[in-house]
Parts: sequence; C-alpha cells; structure tokens
Amino acid sequence: MTDTLDEPVGDILDPLGDLDAVDSQKATKNRARVGSARPSNLLYNYGPGAIMDLPHFTVMPAGLDDWDRIWARRGSIPTVYAPRLLDAVRRFPGQFSVRELRPFPWAPKRNQASKEGDDLGVPSRVFPQWLRCTGCDLLAPLTRFNYVNTNPFRPDMARFEHAKCPGHRGKPSKVPRQAVPARFLLACPDGHIDEFPYDWWVHHGEACPAGVERAPLKMTERTVGKGASATVHCGACGQSRPMNAAQGEAGRDKLPRCRGRHPHLGMFDPRGCRNATRLMLLGASNLWFPATQSIVVMPESESAGAAANDLGYLLVTEAGHKRVEKYQDRLDRIREFLEDEDSELAAWSDEQLRTAVEQALAPEPTEEEVYEALEKWDPIDLLVPEWNYLQQEPLGPQHEADKQSGLALTKQDVQVELEKFSVSRVLSIDRLRKVNAVVGFTRIDEMERANDMPARIAPLTRSGRPTWAVATEDRGEGIYLQLDEDAVGRWETKIEATDLWKAHRAAHERNFNARYSETSKDVDPDSRLLPPRYWLLHTLSHVLIREMAMYSGYSAASLTERIYAWAPNEDRPPAAGLMIITTASDSDGTLGGLVQLSRPDQLWRVTERALERAKRCSSDPVCAQRTPKDPEDFLHGAACHTCAMASETSCERANRFLDRRFLLDLPGAPGLGFFDFAG
Repeated sequence: MTDTLDEPVGDILDPLGDLDAVDSQKATKNRARVGSARPSNLLYNYGPGAIMDLPHFTVMPAGLDDWDRIWARRGSIPTVYAPRLLDAVRRFPGQFSVRELRPFPWAPKRNQASKEGDDLGVPSRVFPQWLRCTGCDLLAPLTRFNYVNTNPFRPDMARFEHAKCPGHRGKPSKVPRQAVPARFLLACPDGHIDEFPYDWWVHHGEACPAGVERAPLKMTERTVGKGASATVHCGACGQSRPMNAAQGEAGRDKLPRCRGRHPHLGMFDPRGCRNATRLMLLGASNLWFPATQSIVVMPESESAGAAANDLGYLLVTEAGHKRVEKYQDRLDRIREFLEDEDSELAAWSDEQLRTAVEQALAPEPTEEEVYEALEKWDPIDLLVPEWNYLQQEPLGPQHEADKQSGLALTKQDVQVELEKFSVSRVLSIDRLRKVNAVVGFTRIDEMERANDMPARIAPLTRSGRPTWAVATEDRGEGIYLQLDEDAVGRWETKIEATDLWKAHRAAHERNFNARYSETSKDVDPDSRLLPPRYWLLHTLSHVLIREMAMYSGYSAASLTERIYAWAPNEDRPPAAGLMIITTASDSDGTLGGLVQLSRPDQLWRVTERALERAKRCSSDPVCAQRTPKDPEDFLHGAACHTCAMASETSCERANRFLDRRFLLDLPGAPGLGFFDFAG
C-alpha cells in the first residue's frame, strides 16, 4: 500500500456503500429492514451521516439522494406546511434551493413478508465496514464475512459472521463466530469521517515488508496492566502497533491527513480536504451534531406578515414546481388544476396568482448573497414572530384561522398573587404544532461553536444543493407565561452591576476560550452570553417543569421549554416569556394535563410550590453559594440536579445558564431574586 491516503485504495480502505465498487459479482444489495427509530431520534440523534447502533453492527443513514428513490416508489410525496421554517432553512448555505419540507420516509407495516425493496424506510449503509471477529480477532473489511438476516420479522437478528473461524487454536469451528464493528475512526472538523487505515497504521505508512498486498490483520484487546488497549498485528510480517499511540495531541501527528470522505453520500468531497484528522471512537458523542431549526407554527397571516412572501411556496406545495414552470404564462391552467383539487388557492385573484408564480420561479440567490444574509441572521429571528403573535388576543380554540397552523390558545386570568410577582400574561395552549427541520450536521464541534459555520456544516446531498429538507411534526399542548417587562428591565439593570453577574460573565469567557472551536477566535464571547433575563426565565422554567411533572400526568422528561428572552433593539421589541409544552410525533392530541394547570388557581399553586422548593436544596449551602472563580468555567451558579437542573430532553441549553439566586433571595445573596424584588 502507499504511504498516503489521498485516493481510495480498493476494499481495504474504501468499501463504499453496498460494495458495488468492490466486487459486483459477489456484492448484492440488501434491502431488508435492520432496525427502526422514531422521527425525533432520526432528527436529533441518528440523522444522515450519524452512526446508529444496532444489536450486532452499526449503520449510517444515507443522504437525501437515496431517499429520493424511496419517495419515487411511493408515487405521491407528502409535504410539511411551515413557511416560516422553510424560510429559515433557506438561509443556510447550500439550502437556498430548498423548495419544500418532507417527513421521513417510513416503512409500511405488512402482515406478511414483502418483496425485496418494498419495505424500505430510511436507507442506510453499514459503517464502519471494518469488522473484528470475536473468535479469532481477525480484522478485515466486511467482504471477508457473511451477512445473515434469515428472518424478515426479526431485524434485530441481522449480523455478520465469520464462517469456519479458526479461533485462537487454529481449529476451524463448526459454528460461525460473530463479527463486530472495529471501533476506531478518523474524523475532521469539516464534517468528514473515514475508516481507520489499520493496514497503513501497523506498517507505519509503508508497504508490508513481506510483499503481501492485503496482509492479514488481527486486533487483540488487552485488559490488564496499564489499562484497556487494542493492538493491531500483521500476520504476514509480524509487525504490531498499539492503537493508543494514535490518541491525544501526540498521536495526531502520526495520523494521515483527511481524504474528505462522506460515507453517507458514497463520495469524497470534490473540494478535497487536507485537515489534520482525529482518532475517534465509535459511539463518541462528538461524532455527529445536528444542525436543526424548529418553530411553533403560528397562523401565518397573523405572525409578522409572513404570508405575503410565501405565496410562491404555497403554490408550489399545491400545484408542484414542474406544473407552475410549465404553465407560468397560462394562469387559467393553473387555476383549473387548483379548482379540480378543491384547493383554497383557487380563490386567489389573478394578481396574487401572478405574484405567486413569480416568487416560485425567482432565480436562486448567489452563494455570496446567502452568506451575507447568514451573517446578519440571528437565531432569535425565528422566535420573534411567535412572540409577536402571543401578544395578540387569542381568537379561540375553534377559530377557522387556527386550523391550518394547528394552534389553539385560550387566555387565562392572572391570579392576584401571580400579579404581585409581576406575571402579566398567561395562555393555555390547547393545541399546538411544532415543526423541526435538519439542514446538515457538524462533527467535532457543535454548530454554535464555530465562526465559519458555512464551511463546517456537512451537506446532505451529493450536489450540496437539496431541493427539499427533512422535517418532523409534533403535536401537543402547553402553558405560556409572561413577565412584566418593566419589572424585568429594572431587575436586569440591577443584576448587571452585581459581582455575581461579573463572575458569570468571566466564567463564560473562560469557557468560550477553552472549549470552543479554534475557528471562533475572532468571536466576541460576550456576543454568545445570554442576558440575565434569560437566566431568570430559564431557571423559572426548570423549577416549573419539575413541579408540573407531579401534577400534569407527564414525566418531567416529556416536558420541554421554549424561552423568549432578549433585550430590545431596532428590529425587535424586548421579550420575557416562557412556554412549557409536551409534544408527540405519533399522536394528534395529549391528555390535557398542562392545560388544566394553566387555570388561575392551579397555576398559582404550582408556581408557589415550585418557588418554595427552589429556596432549598439538599446540597445547600454548597449549591446556594456556588460561584465560578478563576480557573473554573462552568456556566451555572446555584443550580444542581437536586434543585434546578432538568433532563437533557427538556432543556434547550443543556443545563447551562441557571442560577436560583436570580429567582429568590438565598442565604448569602440578598437582593438578587426577581420574585422577592418584584413582590
């Protein structure tokens, strides 16, 4: 083998996809089901490019190009209506050609075994494709093993086996031994991931001295002595090399440069890549971070005038882009089709229809224009229309305008005691629809930790310009609670001058400089620090979630938060509110437990008890007086898993930016609590 990894080298380093390029005579495509997952898992944990653990091996969901073939087989293609989210998706680099949102392709349920290929849902590829035999430690690409999946109703039994395994004694076994994925990978910050070059590694980048082109390899595990370690052995020349030599900063210099591989796309990055690679373990949490956006769908005509810019999207959704393009000069043909489909768009005037056609066929913006728009775009922009709509008087649960959005709000009276605590507005969310979309993913660092985000987000299609994006719909209920802006503004001004806030600000700067990506050197840490009002509402949300779980009938992990907290500027008014919701992707409704708690007497009782519990923690006084000091860089104060932290499924900030001292006056920190300040 060569001493570089610039090009794919046979099936040793690059057994791509379904092995078509390896041996078309031996390789056959397997279209059997190997597992299942909820849409939310595929969005946030195991999307395209991620590695999903199955009982006996691992797979990587393929890119959207392979999904297109699944949808083509289905005939009609469902779409998800969320114009505001679609607009946010189109702001991302490489996404400006997206014209619609689609759900995940699902495998239809059948009572009997289906034909080959008919039961496909989300297509995936085996990755990594280097396996190790559990009987003899053979380390080889999967072409050396047999794939077994004899029961179409038991996908959990799918596995790879080593037939006639000689074991450690050299005697062939009558029973095949299972092969498991070799757990080492190479990754780079630009989203590329590759098989670890075991042959290259054990021979120190040189050809095997024995002259064998594809030398037999073994991987042995040592679990005694200096700790667990794996060692690769060459059966031809006798050389061996431990894998721990590739770990850490010292090990990076020994690894090859990145080849720019995207296994989920079955290709190498056409731009190339010469980044330094990092040794990664299968299952590492930083192998895949989703780049997602989500909204609570509001009636578009009422939320910041969004509908005026969405006529083209609505028309394409109803009539299809090809039909609009074909009959762009024949509005009567388009209207005729809309009438045949009983579409509400058939009532549009000729002017509206003409505007919609122009929007649908408008030229795509240049990449420079997209990057320029992205630099100006703030994630808060996605929340502002929701905040604006929540300030209006609700029209009622059964109002016609709310049917398309799926939102039903009811205004509740604010209990007198809550008014004293500066709670100014309460809404029960009888029904809501939350839509989430994925636009790509990053590796090594989360999306928010980089300054050059456009270059870091890995594509989901081979062209890098998808025409649709993946989205999921969740439906549920919730509570909306808003604080008085004047009281919040006065409290925030007071907090910003305290030593506690200065300590949090300094800790955030240390955290940013120590843990964020090298590409964020030019980013001002203060620009990523959330204001005191966010800490206040975030902590309040957590203590309410913990208390509401005891009365609502839902587990605390099933309740999630949505925080509206930002200072005013030229483009948006100030916000100080929170939403606690529960949603499910497989249900049209929920139990109504949160709506019940939004009633005045119930909400006051829950809030009073939540604040009462927040006064004390079993870890006090340590928890109550926790303040970061140099060199500490944690991003919370008086908060721990006993008192204020929530499950990761509930918190939108991974339990950062929390401090009970901002809620109430705790011993040793008088005059900081908002509710004592407001009351």
